[in-house]
Amino acid sequence: MSASTTAIVPDAATSTPRQSWGALLVLLAGIFITTLDFFIVNVAIPATQEDLRATPAAIQWVVAGFGLAVAAGLITAGRLGDIHGRRRMFAIGLALFTVASAGCGLAGNAETLIAARVVQGAAAALLMPQVLGIVNVLYVGEQRIKAFTAYGLAMGFAGVFGQLIGGALIQADVFGLDWRAIYWINVPVGLVALVLVPKVIPETRGEGGTRLDPVGTVLVTLGLVAVVLPLVQGREQGWPLWTWLSLGVAPLLLGAFTLYQRRLAGNGGAPLVDPVLFRERPFSVGITTALVYGLVNVAFFLILALYLQLGHGMSALDSGLLFIALGVGYFLSSAVSGRIAAGLGRQVLALGALVQGAGQVALVATVSDTHETLWLIPGLALTGFGMGLVMGPMAATVLAGIGARHAGSAAGLLSTAQQVGGALGVALVGIVFYDTLGGAPTADTFGDAFVNGLWLLTAFCAVVAALVQLLPGRRAGTVVAGGAAEAGAPAAEVAVLV
Repeated sequence: MSASTTAIVPDAATSTPRQSWGALLVLLAGIFITTLDFFIVNVAIPATQEDLRATPAAIQWVVAGFGLAVAAGLITAGRLGDIHGRRRMFAIGLALFTVASAGCGLAGNAETLIAARVVQGAAAALLMPQVLGIVNVLYVGEQRIKAFTAYGLAMGFAGVFGQLIGGALIQADVFGLDWRAIYWINVPVGLVALVLVPKVIPETRGEGGTRLDPVGTVLVTLGLVAVVLPLVQGREQGWPLWTWLSLGVAPLLLGAFTLYQRRLAGNGGAPLVDPVLFRERPFSVGITTALVYGLVNVAFFLILALYLQLGHGMSALDSGLLFIALGVGYFLSSAVSGRIAAGLGRQVLALGALVQGAGQVALVATVSDTHETLWLIPGLALTGFGMGLVMGPMAATVLAGIGARHAGSAAGLLSTAQQVGGALGVALVGIVFYDTLGGAPTADTFGDAFVNGLWLLTAFCAVVAALVQLLPGRRAGTVVAGGAAEAGAPAAEVAVLV
């Protein structure tokens, strides 16, 4: 089958390896630039605020607007891919993200930049679940493990090196663009990927209903906004009344969404999220594990950057160079995580979480004994090694047995769990960090705040390791869950990590 055809591919059996790996490169380019923009913007905040004469509240929305749009749109976007085709939705999302990136680079005031960032976030939400959905359908057996490992590597590198890439671009002042270069870098990558999409990525979609669930879309969007908005804005504003009201309303909205989805499915309709997904223990426990692990990484990058830049007065570029130690550990473990997972199965996630926790404890000891940043390198490398053991296998484990019919919805739920977990982690760790910091921070109080934040993150890692024990199975093997059976995939074609 030609890779440029518009025929529907129900599973990976009809794709050649050459087509598959070409598709993976394009998919990873999309996930890399969207993940990069989540982290890289923090480096450019001081220069952006000065150039646009923006208020602190406006600058906060430059960051929060992107994350909020991503979290609110992921589940709906996953279902849109199931209905209208994942390649089509990926291409639309990539095109919108590329245009919005150019809009960010051209922004003449804070309001324009905020609007462009919200569009960027919505485009990222449309793109991200399609990547996981396509990978989960297009690859089988050992190829699937390699593809998910590469997915985790791309996301991890974007997060780990986001600060270094941003600092280097601003320092180099490419074409006199200053902070705008962090957005313009997305444009050539996006354009090249868009040209390749119809050539290398086959179209895939689900086999369920062909209509979007409008009531479910409104309920889940409002519910997720009610959760994420107070989490990203609450601490900065001193947790005013509206944040607590929003958090109180969120369970009602999400509960109503759940009941409506069950009712719609029971009546033979096409729900936004089919409740059948949660009847499979690997998926329900896996989503919970992904949510808890989401508490760790974004918060870790935040408090590490604050400790280095504000506690030690390092520049964005200098602190970014220290992140290389984290990246080296991440790269090494990502390169071998597939082989380790083949032997340990689901326990690779527990191992990774425990190694990451051990790395954070090593950082605690280093910060307690000395304020020299070079002594952080061993702990950072160990932390990065643990991250790499979790990131790629996590997606493969959660999406085990999910067939073509629900691949987009399941991927949207996974990405949403990670985004909400990230927002919750920043809120919880931020409370501990800033309460320890106090009103007159010094180098010592920054060290204490960093240590207390690390202890909380280490506790989250321990919870992840415990949750993994609730997943069925022990080693890598073949699983046919409800989704796979519905898609008609042979047992040999759904060998995944369990």
